[in-house]
Amino acid sequence: MSDEINLSEVAKAVAGINTGFEEFKAANDERLKEIESKGAADPLLDAKLIKIEGDLTKAQEVADKAVLAAKRRERFSTDSNGQEIDMEAKADRFSLELKHAVGRSPVEMKAANVAEYSAAYKSLLRANFDKDMISDVERKTLSVGQDSAGGYYVYPDMTGRIVSKVFETSPMRAYASVVAIGTDSLEGYYDNEEVGFGWVAEQEARPATATPASGKYRIPVHEMYAMPDASQSVLDDALIDLESWLDGKISDKFARAEATAFVTGSGVDKPRGFLSYPAGTDLTNSVEQVNTGVNGGFAAAPNGGDVLITALYGLKAQYKANAVWFMNRTTAALTRKLKDSDGSYIWSPGIAAGQPATLLGYPVASFEDMPSPATGSLSITVGDMRQAYQIVDRMGIRMLRDPFTAKPKILFYATKRTGGAMINGEAIKTIAFKA
Repeated sequence: MSDEINLSEVAKAVAGINTGFEEFKAANDERLKEIESKGAADPLLDAKLIKIEGDLTKAQEVADKAVLAAKRRERFSTDSNGQEIDMEAKADRFSLELKHAVGRSPVEMKAANVAEYSAAYKSLLRANFDKDMISDVERKTLSVGQDSAGGYYVYPDMTGRIVSKVFETSPMRAYASVVAIGTDSLEGYYDNEEVGFGWVAEQEARPATATPASGKYRIPVHEMYAMPDASQSVLDDALIDLESWLDGKISDKFARAEATAFVTGSGVDKPRGFLSYPAGTDLTNSVEQVNTGVNGGFAAAPNGGDVLITALYGLKAQYKANAVWFMNRTTAALTRKLKDSDGSYIWSPGIAAGQPATLLGYPVASFEDMPSPATGSLSITVGDMRQAYQIVDRMGIRMLRDPFTAKPKILFYATKRTGGAMINGEAIKTIAFKA
């Protein structure tokens, strides 16, 4: 998918959101008045509201894509402390990490080498094992990009495009902290206690105070794979861009797998999603949940939005400053109808291209892997996801060309190793749709 944004489409979508939301508010207010006076709303009014919501959803999808594209331009990765870095800085850091971990430095691969790597890779795709195996020069060029041969610390052309596509289709990468490592796991420490203290007189004894305990977390990487195929004839005679074709098939598999795992993954042979943690206040093993008070929905007006206020302002100031709302579009449609005690809508559409919709003044991110409202569902999360969740990428995507297993087709076996886990449960709160 291209990084280019159709500005006219985005502008049209934003204008449609603003106009549509005003129509939505007017229709919803009329509906609420009819329910209050007659006990039920006119079916035609309900149908009108559903149509407006559908149009709003379509326009919001276009606007959301612009928001994610803007975030991609702002940063490509972060270091282990959540600080934004450019690719060269990431390359230097990975070089040091790998040297420290395994006693060797990665092979340097600058921009000038990318064209050679890409050309050699295309030769590998087309290679006929009976006739035209790749040359020694091409094999040497490819080995530079192989993780098993020492790794590389600037992404080659193919891998760079795959990563960017995963980023675009898996919004979690736009909001969480992302770091590349040179080993099979990321380890760190956390402090979940305070030091003991006491007040004393000038000559009074001073007994030892409690020493704060610290803990250690470990985020392993897990392997996922894709195995598209093509006939040798197609590879020999293709007029299409084979590299882009393969990228698309692989990135589609990886993107959908990652997107789901970062949100709902069990942590068994896959990343652990932030919704899989139990309710609680422990720093690394739980997330505080706030109940709506109603199974599968919000409380009746005018108190429906109270749970959102409670969750948002339950965050500590340093997390609330960068808070984002995470929910799918079904939940967003339900949330649009909520008002505060003064009768004002708490949802506001984005007013310009690249600006997301806001809820109580904080941006809303569309996470389609989150569940729709149902009894007990965890359908809304709010907080600073970059402080809360860590994504770990093992450098390098491996590719095996297999011309033997499925003749006359050629199998392309690709693997990627990635992991993810919550490292700071204080930074987010989840809303549970239950009494």
